[in-house]
Amino acid sequence: FFQKTLNAVQSWFTLFGWSKGQNPISIPYSLRSDVCIVQLTVAQEKNFKRRVDKDKGFYEMLVHLNGQSIPGIAASQSLSTDPVERMFQLHWQHSELLSFLKRKGAYLPHIMPEFLLAPEDYELWSEVNTGLRRGSMRSSGKLSGRNIFVLEHRTFETMSKRAWTDVLLQMYKVFVLPRISSRMVPDPSSLESLQNMPGIKSEPLCSNVYSRYERTILIWLNKNYEKNRKIVWKDNERGGIPPTRWIVNFDQDLLDSLVLAAQMAGYCPYLIPTHFIKMYTNPTTHEQFLHNA
Repeated sequence: FFQKTLNAVQSWFTLFGWSKGQNPISIPYSLRSDVCIVQLTVAQEKNFKRRVDKDKGFYEMLVHLNGQSIPGIAASQSLSTDPVERMFQLHWQHSELLSFLKRKGAYLPHIMPEFLLAPEDYELWSEVNTGLRRGSMRSSGKLSGRNIFVLEHRTFETMSKRAWTDVLLQMYKVFVLPRISSRMVPDPSSLESLQNMPGIKSEPLCSNVYSRYERTILIWLNKNYEKNRKIVWKDNERGGIPPTRWIVNFDQDLLDSLVLAAQMAGYCPYLIPTHFIKMYTNPTTHEQFLHNA
């Protein structure tokens, strides 16, 4: 499941994350290299500068999606030639990124800045914070009062991949979903069959789980599912027409793929006789769930 999620995230940001066309990304490798690979500049022999390739760096992507940069972080960030100091600079940069996203509404309490470092920088960070290497006291974990958890290489790679995936997902949540307008989603209460069903409010303070934009999508899912379920599966021989359902989340309520099929049928009705009619409308086995997917 996680690999499928990662592939979907990579595909979306590859296609739509950039201002000047497609740019393939690989999580976490290309993202880590973008903020960590540096090259020596001619003008400053003692400084390194992050490589920027045709406006297709990670922070250029962030500016494209958000419309503004992170205060204090330039597109072409000068970095120290000293490995330890450079690691501290990158750690600070990642801290600022996470703080910036959280202020925008991202939910990332489980992501530490060090999880976004490259493996060699994480190794330096571990050595400095455990006392194996002398480093700048300004970034010492002992001084910050935060417990230090040192991960082995394989575990770190797994954590890094998950961390960067979650960062991109939250960027999508706070930068892309707000473009959805509630005016584009008709009031589901206009459907007679939904008038007796509890509604989903899109007001900002009516949920501590989903944002107003995510709730707008839930309203849209409910409307299209109820509108299309009798059309899509009226001749279904694998369970008949599925019953009305109240869609309130993006995991359990979408598990059998019927809700997603109903959405697609509204825009691609030609798929009904070739694909959707063959779905199980009351799946009970793993094979049936897999068939629907």
